[in-house]
Amino acid sequence: MIRKNTFLFFLITFVFTITPYKLYSQETDSIFLSEALAYLSEKHRVFFTYNPMVIKKQKVKFSDFENLSIYESIDLLKRITPFKIEYLGNNYYVIYKLNKQYQRVSEINKDSVNSTVTDSRELSKQIPENKLLIKGIVYDQFNTPIQKANVIEKNTQNGITTNNDGTFELYILGNNPIEISHIGYNTQIISPKNNFVTVHLKSGVELDEVFVVGSRNNNRQKIDSPVSTDVIDIHQVKSKSEFIQVNQFIQNEIPSFNATKQSGSDGSDHIVPATYRGLGPDQTLVLINGKRRHQASLINLYGTRGRGNSGTDLNAIPPSAIKRIEVLKDGASAQYGSDAIAGVINIVLNDQSEETQVNSTFGFHNASNNTNKDRQGIDGITYKADVNYGAKINKDGFINLSAEFLSKGHTFRRGTDIRENYGDPATTSSSIFLNSEIPLSNEMKVYLNGGYNYKNTRAYAFTRPPDSERNVLEIYPSGFNPLITSNISDKSLTVGANGVYSGWNVDFSNTYGKNYFQYYIKETLNASLLASSPKEFDAGGHSLIQNTTNIDVSKHFKNFLKGLNIAAGIENRIENYRIFSGEEGSYEWYDINGNIVTDSTPTDLLPVHNGEIRPGGSQGFPGYSPLNEVDRTRTSVSVYFDSEIDFTKKWLLATALRYENYSDFGSTLNTKIATRYKVTPKTNLRFSFSTGFRAPSLAQIYYNLKFTNFIDNEAVESFLIANNNPLTEKFGIEQLREEKAINYSLGINHSFNKNFKFSLDSYYIFIRDRIILSGNFDASELNSNVKNVQFFANGVNTSTVGLDFRFDWVKYFNNSRLNIGFVGNLNKMEINEINHKNLDKETFFGAREQYFLLASAPKHKLILNAVYSVKNFSISSTLTRFSSLELIDWQIFKPLSQFNNSSQQRFDASIDYYKAKYTFDTHFTYDLTNHLSLQAGVNNLFNTYPTEQARNTDSGGLWDAIQMGANGAFYYSKLLLKF
Repeated sequence: MIRKNTFLFFLITFVFTITPYKLYSQETDSIFLSEALAYLSEKHRVFFTYNPMVIKKQKVKFSDFENLSIYESIDLLKRITPFKIEYLGNNYYVIYKLNKQYQRVSEINKDSVNSTVTDSRELSKQIPENKLLIKGIVYDQFNTPIQKANVIEKNTQNGITTNNDGTFELYILGNNPIEISHIGYNTQIISPKNNFVTVHLKSGVELDEVFVVGSRNNNRQKIDSPVSTDVIDIHQVKSKSEFIQVNQFIQNEIPSFNATKQSGSDGSDHIVPATYRGLGPDQTLVLINGKRRHQASLINLYGTRGRGNSGTDLNAIPPSAIKRIEVLKDGASAQYGSDAIAGVINIVLNDQSEETQVNSTFGFHNASNNTNKDRQGIDGITYKADVNYGAKINKDGFINLSAEFLSKGHTFRRGTDIRENYGDPATTSSSIFLNSEIPLSNEMKVYLNGGYNYKNTRAYAFTRPPDSERNVLEIYPSGFNPLITSNISDKSLTVGANGVYSGWNVDFSNTYGKNYFQYYIKETLNASLLASSPKEFDAGGHSLIQNTTNIDVSKHFKNFLKGLNIAAGIENRIENYRIFSGEEGSYEWYDINGNIVTDSTPTDLLPVHNGEIRPGGSQGFPGYSPLNEVDRTRTSVSVYFDSEIDFTKKWLLATALRYENYSDFGSTLNTKIATRYKVTPKTNLRFSFSTGFRAPSLAQIYYNLKFTNFIDNEAVESFLIANNNPLTEKFGIEQLREEKAINYSLGINHSFNKNFKFSLDSYYIFIRDRIILSGNFDASELNSNVKNVQFFANGVNTSTVGLDFRFDWVKYFNNSRLNIGFVGNLNKMEINEINHKNLDKETFFGAREQYFLLASAPKHKLILNAVYSVKNFSISSTLTRFSSLELIDWQIFKPLSQFNNSSQQRFDASIDYYKAKYTFDTHFTYDLTNHLSLQAGVNNLFNTYPTEQARNTDSGGLWDAIQMGANGAFYYSKLLLKF
């Protein structure tokens, strides 16, 4: 019923929008210039900024402009009027009067309290010796003049405020820069290169920007959005934190986002799985400049958050390449397609074109919490250097380049006898990223962005003791700790063009992305090869390619009610997933003569130690064999339509409809409706309802591997069977189908004044047929050397309810400022149904797996931040509360006889309870000059650790992988150079 009503609404909207709509016309031929500009703006979809007092008496002939292009019209205006016309970019023109050579200034409103100059000849007599008269105008990011902005000569008390029309006049020493600031905007410092300057201040505290994500209306501001949105200004976050990777930036600003570092989890140690609102890593869509970002080829398996899911490797994008991160906190499958069940993260790339920035960071962890005395003191030593360079191309184009190098050492924390080297992996990473736009005309531009990231990661696996069938004493007399290393590369390239055609905004683009992941296992062996085994193996790997082509059109009809925006588009996506095999010794099983074991190999030829058969393959991570190899491709085609109607100045209604068809599992139709109502000019209410979906990933359908699983501290050979394998049918597992979701959200935002505002947003997300990784089934009937089998299945239905809130307050003093922000997330997930069918429920998705899933959705996270700035110095402090959580360890599988034959006692003993904990961070920044800044600080100042557990954790250490981490304090210093 909902879909039918929505479709009817779209049909009515479409009929209205194609009705011919009348442009401005003028009966009399002689009209005021302001009227002519209004006509040109409507006809050519351009915008003019000017002081009405300057042009109020000027008239032109209407008939002169009826058949001219915008370029011819501008040229004619320059010739028949006494005004200067300058193009600002983004279809904006400014009109002003040229009073004197090399001095460009708008005529000042005589009623302005700041107007002190009325005659330019009189002014020239008053110019002090050795002083230069600077004139200019200050705009916001929407090219609206800002009144009462402070314009101050740097390092002096000389200054003035702008007039009601944004203009100013100020005498300065010739070489001095000027500083322009206003409450709610980022301060800007410029060095005037001539006598007139045009300044655009960007929103700072208020952040009421035009959003790319969540709305295809180019005129929509964040504060007026019908759904909840957040924005992270990377430059602001950098100034109050030590964060060096994208996951950290988002996690500290968006409490419902959690990127949990893994340890002892094979590939998940190398790409950190991130979750939003407790849903899977692949249930949040990631965009770059509004275009779909490719996912990683890795699927999270052993002992991880996001278990059974793939995700996007956000850390492959260098922070120096990012301008801001936009977060749409609402389901958006009807707008953007698969994966947008939880929301959308849009990364907006850096577009500055006037300076070069160089950053360097050095830091280390407090390693006092370590049982190995040789490793106490410091560890996890971190070096990072990045550079961002921007330059103009012609007049309005730009190119922005970022390069980054990162080196992070291992951390070693208190391990156990089964995991001696417990801690974070080591990483070396290099990145380069490009963002560029080149206007072809005032109505069309081409754009290009993309990058390359390469990283080598090194993570220790579980310990192999000396007297074990998995060790060869001749090679490792004291046992060994296998080292899983990886070479991971991410490539991406987007090429497109957008512009205006017949009044419609048209955008065409193609985005290519590839993730390549290859394993190399070191400090290891193949136990079945005995003393002749190599110590290193190429274990193969996997890759994922996604190519997405989009055609999007949109148009804004400002004369339809209070405004109507419609958008439509077509998307075609091609995906290819591969698993490629490693070298033979990484996966094969050999007899005592060095021959490959087959079904006909006599059992007395199998290598044995202490009565146990030695396993084959590389220890730590067995390689992919030719039998595991996969090369699969699928395509999807989608069509969408959305609209936004401002029925009144207070009431906005937005709708979306999307149809998507996949070559491998079928099609889906999704809808969305959202509304915003202005209760008062400072208070907005918003509500949304949507349906959503996530297509099963190619990895979930085709991934397969024989691997070593540690169950109750015992190494067990396991087989993960691909979903398309006939063996899965024997267990009653059906072909994977899409996950389906229903989203509701209700929110309010209110601004008490420019200094204090808040927002509250509640949400409900129901997901049917979530894809999970099953528990371990007995594999004895498969006649193989593995003991357990697992598979992916549409296993559970879940519901998630929560609340996001944000409070922001700022206080300005004479020469200082205090910002206080309090943000938080309250969240609760429930498993409504387990779809085990005829399989044993506890084995299919038992208590242990259920607790894993629920631990991905922490009950709350609260962040209180304060920043105090005075002149060239600022101090920032952050207090974070991480909620408690529970997990079930391996004791759940021990015999009941060890627990007085009581299943309840065994269950209670297996619970690992983590208490709620606080961490405190503090950071100091000092600007030595306008071009050089120093920063130092400490994250987790009091070296707080999670609640210690016993040796039965999934990680093999004293802690599981939980959101606050187990690395303790991190000390750092940073140097920033701008020129």
